Amino acid sequence: MKAVVMAGGEGTRLRPMTSSMPKPLLPVVNRPIMEHVLRLLKRHGLSETVVTVQFLASLVKNYFGDGEELGMDLTYANEEKPLGTAGSVKNAEEALKDDAFLVISGDALTDFDLTDLIAFHKEKGALVTVCLTRVPNPLEFGITIVDEEGKVERFLEKPTWGQVFSDTVNTGIYVMEPEVFDYVEADVSVDWSGDVFPQLMKEGKKVYGYIAEGYWEDVGTHESYVKAQADVLEGKVDVDIDGFEISPGVWIAEGAEVHPDAVLRGPLYIGDYAKVEADAEIREHTVVGSNVVVKTGAFLHKAVVHDNVYIGQHSNLRGCVIGKNTDIMRAARIEDGAVIGDECLVGEESIIQGNVRVYPFKTIEAGAFVNTSVIWESRGQAHLFGARGVSGILNVEITPEVAVRLAGAYATTLKKGSTVTTARDHSRGARALKRAVISSLQSSAIDVRDLENVPLPVARQQTARGSAGGIMIRTSPGVPDSVDIMFFDERGADLSQGGQRKLDRVYARQEYRRAFPGEIGDLHFPASVFDSYTGSLLRNVDTTGIAEAGLKVVVDASNGSAGLVLPSLLGRLGVDALTINPGLDESRPTETAESRRSGLVRLGEIVASARAAFGVRFDPVGERLSLVDERGRIIEDDRALLVLLDLVAAERRSGRVALPVTTTRIAEQVAAYHGTQVEWTTTSPDDLTRVGREETTIFGGDGRGAFIVPEFSSVLDGTAAFVRLIGLVARTQLTLSQIDARIPRAHVLRRDLATPWAVKGLVMRSVVEAAGDRQVDTTDGVRVVEADGRWVMVLPDPAEAVTHLWAEGPDDASAQALLDEWSSVVDSAGH
Repeated sequence: MKAVVMAGGEGTRLRPMTSSMPKPLLPVVNRPIMEHVLRLLKRHGLSETVVTVQFLASLVKNYFGDGEELGMDLTYANEEKPLGTAGSVKNAEEALKDDAFLVISGDALTDFDLTDLIAFHKEKGALVTVCLTRVPNPLEFGITIVDEEGKVERFLEKPTWGQVFSDTVNTGIYVMEPEVFDYVEADVSVDWSGDVFPQLMKEGKKVYGYIAEGYWEDVGTHESYVKAQADVLEGKVDVDIDGFEISPGVWIAEGAEVHPDAVLRGPLYIGDYAKVEADAEIREHTVVGSNVVVKTGAFLHKAVVHDNVYIGQHSNLRGCVIGKNTDIMRAARIEDGAVIGDECLVGEESIIQGNVRVYPFKTIEAGAFVNTSVIWESRGQAHLFGARGVSGILNVEITPEVAVRLAGAYATTLKKGSTVTTARDHSRGARALKRAVISSLQSSAIDVRDLENVPLPVARQQTARGSAGGIMIRTSPGVPDSVDIMFFDERGADLSQGGQRKLDRVYARQEYRRAFPGEIGDLHFPASVFDSYTGSLLRNVDTTGIAEAGLKVVVDASNGSAGLVLPSLLGRLGVDALTINPGLDESRPTETAESRRSGLVRLGEIVASARAAFGVRFDPVGERLSLVDERGRIIEDDRALLVLLDLVAAERRSGRVALPVTTTRIAEQVAAYHGTQVEWTTTSPDDLTRVGREETTIFGGDGRGAFIVPEFSSVLDGTAAFVRLIGLVARTQLTLSQIDARIPRAHVLRRDLATPWAVKGLVMRSVVEAAGDRQVDTTDGVRVVEADGRWVMVLPDPAEAVTHLWAEGPDDASAQALLDEWSSVVDSAGH
């Protein structure tokens, strides 16, 4: 006997899950519903099957093919237009006209004994046997009344409670003889229970009802979809689960990695190659699909998660459904009954209320509170660029495909035949992405100079030597699972705002330029990059007095690429240097705040015991440096800026110093004391380097360990700052602690407040209004200066749903009071 599987329905009640996927392909415990149906047919010997398809038909055909993998023989009958339950079977008449056949829905989950149903049909000599089952709430289904013999007496489609006279309902499973086709008109919409069966009964044909024992769930609503998962996990339905039951009710599929410190409370299912990190908690009735990543501290209860989903740290998912390829970022919360479609992005700390529907391809911004469905509006991110290039989680937000498209967009903004310099840090992720970037650049008619693994300042300096621009890929500082793709202009500086917008536009429109076959770019690897860098550095930075001073310094390369330059530099400097942590450690491409702190403490101990003049610690890419004085005490980054400023200004006695507006105003006193002046810049690094390029600029720094040495280059460079510092200390004959002691203490405090994108403009307007007649500086954000010199600065973040505040006063208490006062202004505008 053959079977017919009805797989043409649109599943409108299940949107947005069925917006981009036909209902029969919706997974129940990580297998499409229709696969469960086909496996049931095969168990009962019905391996020759016709599948009727209409909505998104190609997806069904592509998934199941000819059925060989299931050991079945599948053919397809395609409907051009909806033909109803009987019309679509009539459409497959050619394949079914020789013998009795079974009709079953491709989107109902059941384990009925089909062999017994077929035997009943034959025994009664029926023309049609309707498979019935008893349900507690028959309103959604067609009710069927049968006599003692099992003959059907009457049908009632979707009754009201006043019409309910039975709990036996039609399951849409039938056994039929081919003569039934005489009662179905071709190419028009015809229904079995509404049109055909009443006609058969009127003519006294044999229509029987078989009441089946077992499980049956018509997966027509979100509630029934979630319930079906729970029923499979509870063992209420006899279907195959693909995986190993490692403890009662806890199913884990092949290749899944579950950390021993993850909490699993079954029954639950974890799909193949999924990864569950330590301290994640997965509770009963949760289904985690294939290749899903569940990060530390995430909590899932009764959640159904489709394939390739990323679930960020401390996110909370309860009773919701998450479509495939969706990213749920850190601390997001999704409540009971919510459904997120395929390929969405749910931003950090956003809350999606119960029963909200988010349709596919939408972005919910960080910190958003969503209580109505998101159907049309995209709420996409405004820009690609954050504070340092394009940043995101490796292989979640920044995938090889994204890297290829970004590099293609960047190449499109340059002339054909231009040269771009590429570089990376020592992480594996950066290495893999850089290869993708290089191939994309070459296929866009760009020649590539690949420096491989070099410190960031070397990449910038090499880019400035005749390239049209550069791309550096590195691990985001302090975030080991994220990467930054940094774009440079022809001077090796970060792309300007205008350059970023241009790249943004090309990327958004996907208008990439591709090379003709004869125009594919070249790839070459320049030699002796480090020698040319150190040679240039020593020619341009004043090193007089270093050899005579007999200084001893301790240099911590923090296992990063900064250490690659030191061998060729320290020997030529003529300084007694002790280098620690010089080797590259692939597993630690960045450092956390804690590891950086403990590294500095250790450096301090070595400096004190070695009686060195000072110690420096580079960040892993050699862009920033931290200082330790001769007593082994850590000089905090904001103090280090003032110490270097004091040394440079005292030696130069004129010129300008580039500093971001968030720097303490004590910097003005230090500069003025030595006859120099401060040029305030915005907080963006490209603005700092813009001022660094001007002829009268003698120094620049951002207060976070990054410095500009303008005589060598206009970009942030830790190694150049180190060489400059050694020369200054050698010539002044003062220790770092003596210099630090003569500078007044600063009291600058900082705070970040979550602010939804939609109200950022309103927040800034409220700040200007609240400033009244006080002095306002709008170099970057809004800086409000009180009459007594205290100031507060409010700055919206360009890449995140956050507003930053800085305040300075004569002591911490007054700065704190100022922060509290303006935080309430920002908060009240934001809510």
